[in-house]
Amino acid sequence: GKYCFAIDRGGTFTDIYVRCPGGGAKVMKLLSVDPDNYDDAPTEGIRRILQEETGRDFDKGELLDTSDIDWIRMGTTVATNALLERKGAKMALVTTKGFRDLLYIGNQARPNLFDLSILTPDVLYDEIVEVDERVYLYQDDCQLPDSAKGPVTAGTTQEKVHIVKAVDRQQVYEDLSKVYDKGLRSLAVVLLHSCLFSEHEREIGSIAKEIGFTQVSLSSDVMPMVRAVPRGLTACADAYLTPCIKQYLQSFTSGFHNGLSDVRVMFMQSDGGLTDMNRFLGSRAILSGPAGGVVGYAMTAYNKDTGKPVIGFDMGGTSTDVSRYDGHYEHVFETTTAGITIQAPQLDINTVAAGGGSRLFFRSGMFVVGPESAGAHPGPVCYRKGGPLTVTDANLVLGRLVPEYFPSIFGENENECLDGKGSRSAFDLLTREVNENKTSSQHKTIEETALGFVRVANEAMCRPIKALTQAKGFDTALHVLACFGGAGGQHACAIAKSLGMSAVFIHRYAGILSAYGLALADVVHESQEPCCTIYHPDNMTYFNERIDSLMTVCRTQLITQGFTESQITLQVFLHMRYDRTDCAIMCSPAEGATGTAAERHGDFKSAFLQRYEREFGFTIPDRTIVVDDIRVRGVARMLHTEHGPMDWCQHPPVPKTVRQVYFEGGYTSTNIYMLNELRFGHVVHGPAVIIDNNSSVLVEPGCMAEITAEGDIKITIGVSECGDGFTTELDTIHLSIFSHRFMSIAEQMGRVLQRTSISTNIKERLDFSCALFGPDGGLVANAPHIPVHLGAMQEAVRYQLRVLGDDINDGDIILTNHPAAGGSHLPDLTVITPVFYSGQLKPVFFVASRGHHADIGGATPGSMPPYSTRLEEEGAAFKSFKLVQNGLFQEEELTERLMAPGKVPGCSGTRNLHDNISDLKAQIAANQKGSGLVRELIDAYTLAVVQAYMEFIQSNAESAVRDMLREVAVNRSAGQESCVLHAVDYMDDGSPIQLTVTINTITADSVFDFTGSGYEVFGNWNAPKAITMSAIIYCLRCMVGYD
Repeated sequence: GKYCFAIDRGGTFTDIYVRCPGGGAKVMKLLSVDPDNYDDAPTEGIRRILQEETGRDFDKGELLDTSDIDWIRMGTTVATNALLERKGAKMALVTTKGFRDLLYIGNQARPNLFDLSILTPDVLYDEIVEVDERVYLYQDDCQLPDSAKGPVTAGTTQEKVHIVKAVDRQQVYEDLSKVYDKGLRSLAVVLLHSCLFSEHEREIGSIAKEIGFTQVSLSSDVMPMVRAVPRGLTACADAYLTPCIKQYLQSFTSGFHNGLSDVRVMFMQSDGGLTDMNRFLGSRAILSGPAGGVVGYAMTAYNKDTGKPVIGFDMGGTSTDVSRYDGHYEHVFETTTAGITIQAPQLDINTVAAGGGSRLFFRSGMFVVGPESAGAHPGPVCYRKGGPLTVTDANLVLGRLVPEYFPSIFGENENECLDGKGSRSAFDLLTREVNENKTSSQHKTIEETALGFVRVANEAMCRPIKALTQAKGFDTALHVLACFGGAGGQHACAIAKSLGMSAVFIHRYAGILSAYGLALADVVHESQEPCCTIYHPDNMTYFNERIDSLMTVCRTQLITQGFTESQITLQVFLHMRYDRTDCAIMCSPAEGATGTAAERHGDFKSAFLQRYEREFGFTIPDRTIVVDDIRVRGVARMLHTEHGPMDWCQHPPVPKTVRQVYFEGGYTSTNIYMLNELRFGHVVHGPAVIIDNNSSVLVEPGCMAEITAEGDIKITIGVSECGDGFTTELDTIHLSIFSHRFMSIAEQMGRVLQRTSISTNIKERLDFSCALFGPDGGLVANAPHIPVHLGAMQEAVRYQLRVLGDDINDGDIILTNHPAAGGSHLPDLTVITPVFYSGQLKPVFFVASRGHHADIGGATPGSMPPYSTRLEEEGAAFKSFKLVQNGLFQEEELTERLMAPGKVPGCSGTRNLHDNISDLKAQIAANQKGSGLVRELIDAYTLAVVQAYMEFIQSNAESAVRDMLREVAVNRSAGQESCVLHAVDYMDDGSPIQLTVTINTITADSVFDFTGSGYEVFGNWNAPKAITMSAIIYCLRCMVGYD
């Protein structure tokens, strides 16, 4: 037998799992970056393990003998880091003439709405070559003259194209030669419509290789999908990153005899499958590291007998990755990393910037965790390298990490344990800062401060889990939480309890599960091609032929890698969508449905309808279904040898020691167990800490851990008592927790609205906002959706309170869009739902959602005529319309109001009544979700507490704004009592917009005076009060600079 290495090179640590020749296993954890001690962590880990196991000395720098190595599998962040740091290969972009700036323009996405310094992501290419070629799609009703069309030819799908202009080979050769002479050796070729007609790209690719380019990425090869921008960015990423990967592979293999030519080396791809290192491409490498963890928990935590879905919770040093597995891997096909859209199969992993290394701040009276990280170097305070205070330090101060049982790999010489005194000293300084804050009268101890930060971190990590489940129609509480990563076990019980989960699964290798998952992973080869064909019985022959062809490709590729037919499984997917929508779903055949005789590969239509219904809440019965792409995934199953079951325990578990660990009620005597001393059947009651070489598992009070036959840990969660300890007195920790809870409500409303709406504007353009308001209509939490909605919705709610007063009843839902009633422009329809609670006569909260409807009537389609002079020309207007009254949807009256603009000369009623009604129902559903979540919050904490913290949140926001304004005033006042700022700008017609801001340097009271601004114009460029307020609030939020 030989040694088999599975290595996960993460951002902070490199984890190594080794299968040894005798059937045993060994694990190791190293810092990923430690330039003082080694150049490459994976090579160093292999060297140390071979030295320990074989007894032979391998000096640093010596080529390692590979005679004892069977295979090496690796997940790496090389590609991700190169993309984030823009350290990829110098490359050139070749594109269709006239479209040189297409990828630079991109899709105009703004990841952070409130960033004052909006930096366009750097493009990856250094040079651009425009090729004078052009292809048009063939259309029967094309109005172009025949002379402009060119010859017709068949594309790779059933669609035909006009070749308007062919490639000029001589000109391309000359242009590419100039680029080559500048030293560039990598090329991305992105031509319009190449996903359907790839011949021009292939012709250019052959010329480039003839010249000598070493890396040529054709977009039609890398990912032949529609939409030129993401396809082009993916091709650029491939050309930019693949040379980096090849360079790393060369560096890695050069540390071994014969360059590892006699060892099978495979790398994990973003889709959760392994590939030979020579086939490892940059566009498929972005999630190489996290993918191993998903495979690890999928292969160990999921029980086929119960079918209970699993949430993977991978908490590392820098961030936390969350994913879901229900017997099938969930893939997404378009993600954005470092401003670059990657169009390739990737596991659906949600990341939040909260990990063991996330930094801790006390800011404007609130506890803040991340997103900044201490990284691997210098790391947290306790790493003894001068780092900042982090979540890991908090757990150490609370006693949840026991230094003498933690790897001694810290300090300058990598031989010291965690520095508990250093962490405590740093927390002492932060606690003093907390206690000096005047917002709370409560005096915190060091332990209370540390626990507060842990609780805030837990809240931050719960939010992506809710997004991954509830956004897709799943109940979070019905999942098992599979916790792994070096820091995951310390937070598992608290997070499961917060989410209502009853069970936590922690694998015996939880601390290195990403590496262990690499040892369990299968080899994958995928083939995909565009289709653009209607799913109809008449086209089944075509589908079957193309699927068979792709299956042959996958099967052949895997057989050439040494696998047999019996090891290969082929999975077929169709990328399907409703006609005239942009929301495609990758569907496998419906389980248990055989389909018609013509559907040889299964019933895809039923699968599509089921998925659409579950994810979006409806189907469109009379709409044609289009297949955009055909995809086949070939999986070669590896022969895995797992360890046999453990022996049944003979005696009760014996703790190694007893320590004082801090929990909600104070210090508690807590048993410390070593995982390698526990046996099958042992039961450990909380509070307890279970330790192995790479992680610590905290079993909280009220929870119970059992050791399974495989040596894993299964924890049963006790009943949550989340409301305990919360009073109406301000507590800075609880303030931070409620801030996350309120924002989570607004975010979940947004996900329901996006999922259940039908129009492109809301579902795909995301032109909507959802928010939570207090009983006086004051804004509490607004998910960061559309800036112009931010402050205007508050005015809309308050208008209803002024107009309706006591005529707001339980079962009423109000529709408004009028500019005099807090509206922005008429197509933005706002739905307001009062939240009533048992025993209360008036609403205790309000929830509202505002969505841009494609059309509500008026002079032009879209309801935004550029030259309108009267409101009636812009469509239906609602000041205070009860959309739902006493629980009844007022469809008849609503229809009448939406069609009313047709009575105005030159105008029409709504041109899409069905979509209006469907989207309004979606907004009602989103508000219903928000109402339910508010009531759940009140049930857990009481109405008095929730409303008290609502006011505290508003006061905290006011304090943050006042602090910012005071700083501005002091810096600009030159010692005066007040500061006056003045500016004027002009509209296109010369109308001035004049603003004078007067700020008191002591109180920060501020007056925004628009005196001197132009009069109302005869047109539609007038800003009502709500828009003016919205603009002010948005600017203030941007200037504050943090949430």
